Amino acid sequence: MNIPKELLYTEDHEWIRVEGDVAYVGITDFAQRELDELVYVEVETVGETLDAGEEFGTVEAVKTTSELLMPVGGEILEFNKQIDDSEGDDPTLINSDPYGEGWIVKITINDKAELDNLLSAEDYTALIAE
Repeated sequence: MNIPKELLYTEDHEWIRVEGDVAYVGITDFAQRELDELVYVEVETVGETLDAGEEFGTVEAVKTTSELLMPVGGEILEFNKQIDDSEGDDPTLINSDPYGEGWIVKITINDKAELDNLLSAEDYTALIAE
């Protein structure tokens, strides 16, 4: 299982990668394996500012739909065009490359102190081992 050490994680299986003033958010390798093949990703919150824990979208797999939750508060700047059904329409990028091309949204972070509430790779590894 791939759990990059440079990322931060939520207990709900989202990851965040901070790059300067913006951050990328997606779901973990563990989550995409649990969901199996993804068939649709919906994000209708671009331009909205949400709090940590608020739903920013959903992922749909063959047998289930799961909410996507904000790891920290911030504004949704962009939905990854490669997985958007009106653009590239390839949600399986999340299955094949969850931490790279399979990112879901790009955000700004309202308060970087909220990053301290997230899990390290080691903590996330322990969480999914339970």
